[in-house]
Amino acid sequence: MATIQAEQGAIDNGNGHQLSSYWYRPDGTPRGAVMVAPAMGVKQRFYADFASWLAERGFLVVTFDYLGMGQSRQVPLRQLEVDILDWARYDCSAVLAKVAEAAGDLPLYWIGHSVGAQILPLVKGHERLPRILTIAAGSGYWRENSPQIRRKAWFLWHGLAPLLTALAGYFPGGRIGAVGDLPAGVIRQWRRWCLHPDYLVGVGGESMQRAFDAVRTPMTSLSFTDDEMMSARNTESLHGFYTAAPKVMHRITPSEIGVDRIGHFGFFREAFASSLWSRWLLPELGR
Repeated sequence: MATIQAEQGAIDNGNGHQLSSYWYRPDGTPRGAVMVAPAMGVKQRFYADFASWLAERGFLVVTFDYLGMGQSRQVPLRQLEVDILDWARYDCSAVLAKVAEAAGDLPLYWIGHSVGAQILPLVKGHERLPRILTIAAGSGYWRENSPQIRRKAWFLWHGLAPLLTALAGYFPGGRIGAVGDLPAGVIRQWRRWCLHPDYLVGVGGESMQRAFDAVRTPMTSLSFTDDEMMSARNTESLHGFYTAAPKVMHRITPSEIGVDRIGHFGFFREAFASSLWSRWLLPELGR
């Protein structure tokens, strides 16, 4: 359970909306700052134990909800015009600027979970980061998804997503146990990406690839062999878009840490504090 009491804050995303954020402050002077960029459909409260644990070890940690998600939902989703690139260009950029301001001269790390690692090149100020950490992150191209979900992905993108979004005015994923409720602009853009072999770069074209090429920050990837969403190929594909960033890739098996399962979301569960957080992540924050 989280032991550091987080402070809630509102951040102006620079596009007419307020975002909910939580700030986990260590006792004494921080040794660094960490910004956690969430996965698709995941609310910031999911990262609370992880953020508190890092704060106990001397880091200022900030979590947030993308516009329309969690506590950053101010209007019904059907009334919200936003897509994934807006989350990057406005939400992530605004949060990063606030965290950088608070961090001052301290090192500032980006931890991107899934889509939180995909959209980094569109975030203003990412060159300020000394290191990027990607967790369970990869391309979402459906033909390269893990076998467990490949058939479901085909049905989602060719049937459920377009139909339900058209009927509801947003994607009611929470009702069907798929990702969660998402704004129409988000699910439609994500669908286009997932149907293209080169994912967001294939849809975004040369300008998107140039954005990835411009990222030169050292990057460490932690992925998991039993990830039910991201295959090894998905992970290789996404990180391959980062052509100029020095990369260290770790692919971890559950048996390696003495457990039966990690999956797409397991890394951030408190049960992995010793086996994953201490062993695999914490050393990366000291570089």
